[in-house]
Amino acid sequence: MPLKSFCFLQGVIGVQLVVTMVMASVIQKIIPHYSFARWLLCSGSLRWYQHPTEDELRNLAGKQKGQKRKDRKYNGHIENKPLTVPKDIDLQLETKYITEVDTLALHYFPEFQWLVDFTVAATVVYLITELYYSVAQPSGEMNISVVWSMLVLAFVVKILFSLTTHYFKLEEGGERSLCITFGFFFFVKAMAILIVTENYLEFGLETGECCSARCSPQSSLGLSELGPISKLTFKLILAFLCALIGAFLTFPGLRLAQMHLDALNVTTAKFTQTLLHINFLSPLIMVLLWVKPITKDYIMNPTLGKDSLPLMAEQTYDTLRLWTIILMCALRLAMMRHHLQAYLNLAQKAVEQMKKEAGRISTVDLQKMVARVFYYLCVIALQYVAPLVMLLHTTLLLKTLGGHSWGFRVEEELPCTHQMDSVPGVAPIAPPVVEAGARASAAQLSVALGGLKTVFSPLLFRGLFSFFAWWIAACLFSTSLFGLFYHQYLMAA
Repeated sequence: MPLKSFCFLQGVIGVQLVVTMVMASVIQKIIPHYSFARWLLCSGSLRWYQHPTEDELRNLAGKQKGQKRKDRKYNGHIENKPLTVPKDIDLQLETKYITEVDTLALHYFPEFQWLVDFTVAATVVYLITELYYSVAQPSGEMNISVVWSMLVLAFVVKILFSLTTHYFKLEEGGERSLCITFGFFFFVKAMAILIVTENYLEFGLETGECCSARCSPQSSLGLSELGPISKLTFKLILAFLCALIGAFLTFPGLRLAQMHLDALNVTTAKFTQTLLHINFLSPLIMVLLWVKPITKDYIMNPTLGKDSLPLMAEQTYDTLRLWTIILMCALRLAMMRHHLQAYLNLAQKAVEQMKKEAGRISTVDLQKMVARVFYYLCVIALQYVAPLVMLLHTTLLLKTLGGHSWGFRVEEELPCTHQMDSVPGVAPIAPPVVEAGARASAAQLSVALGGLKTVFSPLLFRGLFSFFAWWIAACLFSTSLFGLFYHQYLMAA
């Protein structure tokens, strides 16, 4: 790289460029050997049930290997009748701890490994960047952690889309109908939520829209103010995105409910059961954080007798909300192994259920029934991790782009004209560009980017990412609550 170009990049990004290059090298060289995703599965805490071999089933059924089978002729060819065993056979499945070799046979393991490891790398970059901004307090630099978080969200959406299309390819069609039904349900729900006033659900969308409209640099960028039609179109786009997110989170929520019930059945420790309940209710806690009459008014201004005592400022409550989401995400990650082990126990549960039935089953079907539980472990792990990663990095973007703080201290309100040197409410007028070539293009680009900063203000980002963080939690809780009702009552009936 030429020295001038390197100095230019160092002036634009500086320390963040070095952090990005180092982390890119870590992803390429170190993570393939020391993977956090592999450690989650292969650390010796997860046991999977091995499917029985045909010889084991034959011995349990009392059949010798050399026993003559009944064959039949069909169009001149001898067709072997498949071996069957009684369903009430005395079968005990053998368990084995998951190793790195076992992960080679898992479906979606490369996607799971890439998502988890890249998320870890992006989170480390975010932490280092936050430390750099708190110590050096640079001005005029682009926060590179925003790009990493955006890439994480793009990978999450891609993986959830891939998992959802897998359900659409099934021949039965029940999963396809369920996704479509929940998609329409969440579209209607999003339209209803978007018309609720800020007195009940405080996202800040109205404030961000008004700020963007008031600060739009029409002279330089040709952007028009947000009128009623533009506002309606904006909310329709939001509702459509919400419907897609709801459809993507349908089966993760349903699977979470089943794993929650199974984990409670196999857990005897009261403390672990309490953590499992808190983990299941954590999306509801996140949802209530934005409901102003229920949480914000009572936390900020608790009523003591006839008087209300102001307990904290607006900025302090925003910081408390961010930390609550981070802690809930950490709890969900800590409870991941309990849920995955509860899923792996479905193999033994299916065999115990089979023993209560009458009739016979072929050895191939029995082996598939046990083996498919382990082979789809990474699909279940992705359904558990993907909403967690999406919520975590949406919250990180809310903090960075929304102008929040991690510290519990009072801050000044962010003005609408963020990082503007002119009079508030008036777009800066660019001086006549007389340079030629690259300097003239750079000057025009700077003017355009400066105008975009006034449109995409911190207040607008604060409203958008607050709404999306709330919506992800709401979708996950809605689908998991429906799954809890389905598995506990409808399936039992």
